Amino acid sequence: MDLLVMRSPTLICGVKAYENGSVVLSNKCHALFSWNFLKVHTILMEAKEGVNSHSANEITCKAAVAWGPGQPLSIQQIRVQPPQKLEVRIKILFTSICHTDLNAWQGVNESQRVYPRILGHEASGVVESVGEGVDDIKEGDHILTIFNGECGECTYCKSKTTNLCAKFRVDPLQCVMRNDGKTRFLTQDGKPIYHFLNTSTFSEYTVMDSACVVKINPKAPLNTMTLLSCCLSTGMGSVINTANIHQGSTVAVFGLGAVGLAVILGAKTRGASTIIGIDINDDKRIKGQKLGMTNFINPNELKTSVHEKISEMTEGGVDFSFECAGNLDVLREAFLSTHDGWGLTVVLGIHPTPRMLPLHPMELFDGRTITGSVFGGCKGKTQLPLFVDQFMNMEDLKLEEFITHELPFNKIDQAFELLIHGKSLRCLLHF
Repeated sequence: MDLLVMRSPTLICGVKAYENGSVVLSNKCHALFSWNFLKVHTILMEAKEGVNSHSANEITCKAAVAWGPGQPLSIQQIRVQPPQKLEVRIKILFTSICHTDLNAWQGVNESQRVYPRILGHEASGVVESVGEGVDDIKEGDHILTIFNGECGECTYCKSKTTNLCAKFRVDPLQCVMRNDGKTRFLTQDGKPIYHFLNTSTFSEYTVMDSACVVKINPKAPLNTMTLLSCCLSTGMGSVINTANIHQGSTVAVFGLGAVGLAVILGAKTRGASTIIGIDINDDKRIKGQKLGMTNFINPNELKTSVHEKISEMTEGGVDFSFECAGNLDVLREAFLSTHDGWGLTVVLGIHPTPRMLPLHPMELFDGRTITGSVFGGCKGKTQLPLFVDQFMNMEDLKLEEFITHELPFNKIDQAFELLIHGKSLRCLLHF
């Protein structure tokens, strides 16, 4: 099988991996042969063996289980049931953590507190087995998990104006499988462990509805493509699908986490002339500049408001602003930073607060508009395979800039700490 795997410090290596486990570098690989390659090759070979050795029986595997708000995750053996009709069981190879996982673990929104639960939603892996009626995915396929599914049959999926799905749209309250209202995870003594965001990827094996599983090119590097499962699709997709940024646009991005930086990368690829990044963490300046940011603002260093500063810099405001912080005060600044008459604000941040929008209806008469964007407006099963193929042919994307740390799965608590303290964008966990 041909594989395109694991980044080196400078580029992704092309390799040929043979069934007997031997490996030959292709003539396209000009980087040093790093230990990263050996690690990923081993992971893929072990995954293939695992797929071949399991039938559609119960599997015992390792998972990180959340037992209560803010409690340390428990790395323990769980039981994973076989996939039922239109379900898929996946061997997770890579998963990462974003603020949505952090908020769920901390129990920020009390209405969404369900325990014990397996969190995680940004991941890649290999199909272990499929349930009855699954005809677009087979054992051994390389896949991405998506929290906002696409059944392809409902009126939403058939519409060209939305990426929501009547049955499989993102729903933080959904904690059981839709087929029978039961979980596919059990403790060793048979008690249910609940699901999260259609995915639950903090487990060596997970069971998902096939509408939330995306088959991708087997030559794609699963480590970097994992980010398309959430942050890259959300950020870049909002630029392409929601805002439809054009050549010469002016853009402001509020909050330079992984999603905000993905917006910057997307704006650059669409030819934006000015890309202003706003964050209170000065360390984000260098990362933003590497990805295409042209200007940086730290609100703590201003004597005026951010929107006034942006208006001064851009002769009246930007064409597009993106709120990626999940803060209503920041959202108002993002809204006011756009140009009156045509400015568009895209809301990407998750807002757990019960407070309402910080806008007066009359302000909309100035011609500014505001909209939300789920998963960057991407139809996951339709668009993500195309994104993967495009990204594989774009050497200047610098996707490796998003992966700041890599750790074995059993150090997931350390990965959460890195995120809490603002030291990581994406920490990639591998089994």
